[in-house]
Amino acid sequence: MAEKLEDWLNGEVAELSKLPIGELSNTFFFRDPLRPTYVDNEHFYSPADGTILYQKLVLPGAPCCENIIEIKGKNYTLQDVMGDKDYNKPSLVIGIFMSFYDVHINRIPYSGTIKYNRLEPIESTNKPMLAVEKDILNNVINPNNMDYLKYNERVLNTIYNSSLDYTYYIVQIADEDINVIAPFKQQGDLCTQNERFSLIRWGSQVDLVLPIDDRYTFELLLKETMHINAGLDKLIKINYAKN
Repeated sequence: MAEKLEDWLNGEVAELSKLPIGELSNTFFFRDPLRPTYVDNEHFYSPADGTILYQKLVLPGAPCCENIIEIKGKNYTLQDVMGDKDYNKPSLVIGIFMSFYDVHINRIPYSGTIKYNRLEPIESTNKPMLAVEKDILNNVINPNNMDYLKYNERVLNTIYNSSLDYTYYIVQIADEDINVIAPFKQQGDLCTQNERFSLIRWGSQVDLVLPIDDRYTFELLLKETMHINAGLDKLIKINYAKN
């Protein structure tokens, strides 16, 4: 369950660090633990195991608010996340970094029909994420090591929920050494909440993007730098607007 980064490092990571590197990389890394499948219409769950790097309401067109984070003096924007220079919906964005010690199975935060699209890297090759992994294992977060966010290959997953009549997005961002981002679903498949939908091999990051909708407000439940688990930890409470 969700815990402070320091507690995760001193607990699970400290124990796992005692294992031989071969066992960690060849067996433990590819684990796929059984987890309960909750049906909870009032919450979005985490799509990934990992550390919350940022969570922010972003308002495109408002210069003082349009960046998610600043990386070496450059803004990381919603358009960068989505790989779409025309994306202009005010959105809540939560970035989750998956380390070597995390489960790399991704799960659906809220049920819906899924479509996905692979977006190629801006440069010819992906930039490495290792510096951020080292930061996390040293219990620090340094945005200046996150320049991969503006350049790397990503898969844009679009999920539509008919009962809410609402569309949200999961963006999977590849590391330099990514072997594959492997979807488990076909285009247009219906996914239940917290169901497994994809695997990312080796490092990586997952961003949850929730466009703002006048019918709902989204209440953040956890703090930045906390370590969380896909399908187990609630990230957001949905509050229905009063008429």
